[in-house]
This record gives sequence, C-alpha cells and structure tokens, in this order.
Amino acid sequence: MQIRFDAFAVLLVWVGLVIPCSGQPLPARNPEVEKIVQEISSQNIKQIIEKLVSFGTRHTLSETDAEGRGIGAARRWIKSELEKYSRESGGRLKVEFDSFIIDPKDIEPRYRSRVPKPTEIVNVVATLPGSRPDSAARIYVVSGHYDSMCTQMMDTKCNAPGADDDASGTAVSMELARVMSKYQFDATLVFLSVAGEEQGLIGSTHWARMAKEKNWNVAAMLNDDIVGNIQGGGEEINNQVVRVFSEGVPVNETEADKRLREAIGGEEDSPSRQLARYTEETAVKYVPDFKVMMVFRRDRYGRGGDHTAFNESGFAAVRFSELHEDFRHQHQTPRTEGGVQYGDLPEFVSPGYIAQVARLNAATLASLALGPVAPENVRFGSARQAYDTLIHWSANPGSNVAGYAVVWRDTTAPDWQHELYVGNVTEFTLKGLSKDNLIFGVRAVDKEGDLSPVTVPRPPSPQRGTPGR
Repeated sequence: MQIRFDAFAVLLVWVGLVIPCSGQPLPARNPEVEKIVQEISSQNIKQIIEKLVSFGTRHTLSETDAEGRGIGAARRWIKSELEKYSRESGGRLKVEFDSFIIDPKDIEPRYRSRVPKPTEIVNVVATLPGSRPDSAARIYVVSGHYDSMCTQMMDTKCNAPGADDDASGTAVSMELARVMSKYQFDATLVFLSVAGEEQGLIGSTHWARMAKEKNWNVAAMLNDDIVGNIQGGGEEINNQVVRVFSEGVPVNETEADKRLREAIGGEEDSPSRQLARYTEETAVKYVPDFKVMMVFRRDRYGRGGDHTAFNESGFAAVRFSELHEDFRHQHQTPRTEGGVQYGDLPEFVSPGYIAQVARLNAATLASLALGPVAPENVRFGSARQAYDTLIHWSANPGSNVAGYAVVWRDTTAPDWQHELYVGNVTEFTLKGLSKDNLIFGVRAVDKEGDLSPVTVPRPPSPQRGTPGR
C-alpha cells in the first residue's frame, strides 16, 4: 500500500501501527480478535463434517423422522450441538429452529420441479446478542447450507455425503458459534445453517426476506459454500488462497440508485464490494499466511449461492469458496468409474484448509462486530471544478469512535491504495487530489483501533451533472 503523509493527519498502516496525533500508538491488531482466530480448531471442524456425512443424505426432501439418517436427524444434531456450545458459554447463545412450509407456487418457476409438494424447510439459527446498546441492533451473519444432493436432483434415497458442498461451510458457521459465543461483541452475531439451498436458495431467501420485513439492520453476511477442497480437477493444489465473490451493481438497484452510480462511477463500490475489500484487509492483519482472491462477480459463472438471497433483500453479502473446485466431488452419487472415485466424500476435503477459511471468517466477523459502523451521509463538497477534494460526513453515533480515515485509489485499482487518518472531524480537504481522477472513501476508527468498512462519497445534493461544465 502506498502512503501519503500530511502534517495534520495521522497515518494508518495495515501491517504496522495506528499512530494518533498524540504520538501514542494504537495496535493495528485487536488482541481479542487474535485470540479468537487462534482458538479455531481443525479437529473440531473435521468432527463436524464427519458427523454430518454420517447421516447418509441431507437432501431437503429426505426423511425427517429417522434417528440416524436424513435431513431431520441432521438438523436436530446441529441444534443440539449449538445448544451445547451455548451451555459452555453460560447460555449466551440463543439457539432455535426457523421452520416454515414452502409451497411450490411460491418458488421461482425454474426451481418448482425441485419441490413438487408443500415441504417443511428448517433453518438452524444461533444468535449471540450484542452487548453495546448503541450497536446491538446491528447484525452480522455467517452461514453455510447443510442440505446435500446426489447426481440426480430428485433422488432423495441415495447417499449424498455433501462433505464439501456444504458440510464444510456448515462447519465454519458452527465452529465460529463455538468459539465466538464465549466472547462479547458490540453488535449481534447470527450463525446460520440453512436448508433448501440446492432447491433454489429456499432457506436463505426465507430468512433474508424475514429480516427485511422486520427491518432488521443486517450490516453484512458471509456465506461459506464449498470451502473444503484444495485440489482441483486439473490436479492443481492450493491450500493458501480462498476466493471471495461480491456483486458490483446491486441486484436490487433502483432507478435512483442507477443514476447515482452512473454519476460517481460506482460500479466497483457497492456495499458488498466494500465488504470483500474489508475481508481482504482482515486477512492481511490476522491470517497473513492465507490470501483472499477477490472475484468481482456475484458468484461463479452461471452459478449461485445463499449470499445472493441476501443481496436481493438489499444486504451486503459475499461468498467464500475454495480456489480450485473438483467437480468429480460435487453433486455426484458416490461411485467408482474408470478407476476414478466420484462423490462428495470427507477424504476429499482438508480440515486444515477449512480452519483457515474459518479463521478468516472469524476475524472478519469479530472486527465488524467490535468495530464502528461505516460513516453515513458521506458527500463531496459543493464545487464541481476544484483542484482539491473536500469530503464531509455525519459523526458516528456512540462514544467509542476515535476519528476517521480517508482512503483513495486509482479508478482502475481493485484495492484502496492510500489511507490517511484525519482525526475526529466531520470534513477534510485533500490538497492537490482531484475527485475526477480517483475514487475516495471514508471509514471510522474506534478507540481500540478497529475499523469500519468504507463508505464512498455521493455527489453534492442535488446532482444534475450538466454536460460540458
């Protein structure tokens, strides 16, 4: 990261120190977040995956009453395990079923054949309430889907182990619940295990729409789906990189949003894209031997996941997925053909790699939940034609904010390249830097050095954009 110095500003460096005007250093890494990261266990993750695989199938339409087989047994075990974590944390984790009946007529036409009759769908929800009154209403969600499938979508009897897709993501969500329920966070955390993903994102769509209808402040959602394999179909091996997918133009964009995006050139600066950048920065700080490959696309080409349901409800959401997928071990009935083993079996996932993904999720979630909310009402100054750039914003609510940082980058750069701490003010002028040539943003910094995601300035209001001026 390149850095500009200013005699009246404080410099923030991701891998070094936050140095305030007093000269007293603040830690760039929060010791509490570091401790959480260290407590993630690959052995626990391995045990969760093996247990989920042991239910034979977790097809959404599989049996629900058997003790040891089917999706019903799987969800009861997930709930009981989360309840155990709650007891170990002194009852701080609220665990419940989110159960509803889905009728085929209420499903997108292209997915209706996957649910031929009204079916009960059950999400397992574990909630850790926020402890800070001015932040508790802010909600951060981490999710994996626990249903699975074979080669034939409607085969509800075959073994569908689903170790990678998506016991791996479910294990991330559950392991985070186990570790993080022992800590207190300013904001509320929700650990989701959703069903019906393979039938058209049914469980996640229900929960996201419910959150929107209830006006819940879901500030970010992390979706872990297919995060366990380190060897691709072409025999490439990589256990040090995870992909993070994020939408650019929001799927729920209104006509007014469209005009604003066009006015500022904001195609790469949606809330989900800022969340992806925040995740990459978090990896550098807390999991430095594990890299984020940001993919500026909502999901893999022609495919989708549960984060899309949150995007459609207007929430910032990203998807974590392994770097190299092996399609012989996804959506495949277990079998051997031509000496090749097919099937999503546990021997084809790496608990150590999943633990790294979980550490990144935990650090991101903890940093968000301990940190301040992103600044609001961020706008440029009134002048269109100016050699300097004036940005102003509203003061963050609460008393824990120490100040703000201004960031900027070239319009063609994927990452923020410069960061300047400007103190506890609500406007700042960047001398000699033109908003015509750069993308700017503002983020809040709390007294512990935790950072908010970035908010990109809007034009002065009203914005007319007169050509030729």
